[in-house]
Amino acid sequence: MAATGSTTPTVKRQAVMLLVFLVVALAAGIVGNLLQGSDVSGRYLQLDRPAWAPPSWAFGVVWPVLYVLIGLAGWLVWRSTGREAWRGPLALWMLQLVVNAIWPGVFFGVEAYGPAVAVIVVLVGLVGATIISFVRHQVRLAAWLLVPYLLWIVYATALNVAIAAAN
Repeated sequence: MAATGSTTPTVKRQAVMLLVFLVVALAAGIVGNLLQGSDVSGRYLQLDRPAWAPPSWAFGVVWPVLYVLIGLAGWLVWRSTGREAWRGPLALWMLQLVVNAIWPGVFFGVEAYGPAVAVIVVLVGLVGATIISFVRHQVRLAAWLLVPYLLWIVYATALNVAIAAAN
């Protein structure tokens, strides 16, 4: 099924929309960075963290890759389904990005580690629901592109719980 109804989007439109989806996904990371405040690496290192916590530099490597995968996944859904069909899946996709952008502000910005657990648990649920929605709409590649993201935030949830308990 085409993304605009009965006709397949042009290559130019597909390229523009790919860029839009990548920018939207990366914007979630930028907003999250703004909400988390300054010297996050230093503040992270001062926390009582479990031995299995990643080094602070790992976040700067992992997140850009994940945001690109998230953007690609959204674009694939837009491109692969009709307008009526993609509204639900892409609404979930957008909602999880909003929650993704909020979490750093709660965890680092206001250093509310307990409430940050609640936010990240909601994020895990939304990403899981997004993956299921993508599968139900027959865009399995898009669903698979979100699996590393889901795994990372499940790991981050465990880390958030451990930090909340220790700090």
